Amino acid sequence: MLSTRLGATGPTVSALGLGAMGMSDFYGPADETESVATIHAALEAGVTLIDTGDFYGMGHNEMLIGDALKGGRRDNAILSVKFGAQRGPDGAWLGYAADPNAVKTALSYTLKRLRVDYIDIYRPARVSPLVPIEDTIGAIADLVKQGYVRHIGLSEAGADNIRRAHKVHPIVDLQIEYAIITRGLEREILPTLRELGIGVTAYGVLSRGLISESALAGGSMGGFRSLAPRFQGENLDKNLALVRALKEIADAKGVTVAQLAIAWVRSRGSDIVPLIGARKRERLAEALGAMEVTLSADELAHIDAAAPPEAVAGARYPEAQMGMLDSER
Repeated sequence: MLSTRLGATGPTVSALGLGAMGMSDFYGPADETESVATIHAALEAGVTLIDTGDFYGMGHNEMLIGDALKGGRRDNAILSVKFGAQRGPDGAWLGYAADPNAVKTALSYTLKRLRVDYIDIYRPARVSPLVPIEDTIGAIADLVKQGYVRHIGLSEAGADNIRRAHKVHPIVDLQIEYAIITRGLEREILPTLRELGIGVTAYGVLSRGLISESALAGGSMGGFRSLAPRFQGENLDKNLALVRALKEIADAKGVTVAQLAIAWVRSRGSDIVPLIGARKRERLAEALGAMEVTLSADELAHIDAAAPPEAVAGARYPEAQMGMLDSER
């Protein structure tokens, strides 16, 4: 497994990360035994970066990862944790808690659920409109001094708040959605990150499973996808047409369309680490195969022509959640 450093001051991580969210939430039931086996297979393949959030399955995801890291596996993992999202018993989103006391309380529970002494990268899940980013990052910086956190990251932050946060404490990476058909960060955010020496951990590289053989075959559109604008009605028809065009390029190269999508994200720079939301070992193996795929300049041009960024239909989140994204303001 290739490795890279996250930003100028971050840890060395595998060039591909495992996003564990779907093992607990948002995409329907998952088999816990298979989830743990997938985490083990990822670690055995040299994948060190494991991403979670304390609100994924109301703590279930952290407990699952804690189980998977038993037996000395913690030493092989770089744990990236998001915090701050507030949810009701019915799973409803209630806002974000990012004041200093909330930051420290959230970490306390995370350490217990994961059964670890420290978190490698700790990040607010969103930029709170109610709490200055300086206060949030300052609280995490206190936890760094105390040894409970090693590095600080951000998630879905815009350029201005990235700069403000970085002045308080070095930020190692921004977690943000990035895919062939989701390229908004290229306008202002990515240049800002590169100016400041901050890396990217890219989620949604398959556009929530839209860029996949399964989607083309009429696979499940339940869970998050049942609400996501890109999976609705005419939007879905238009977007699947883009995926079919991408599949033609993938077929010509002898890879799956998902592998093409992962390879495309990797082609954007060594400072970008794709996070793969594999819930099964089979999907993990497919993603690992993408690490062997290199795209030529001509192939990259063909991808741009087949799926221009402006051609995607629908926003990446429902309207209410889009309003919570500092990166989209």
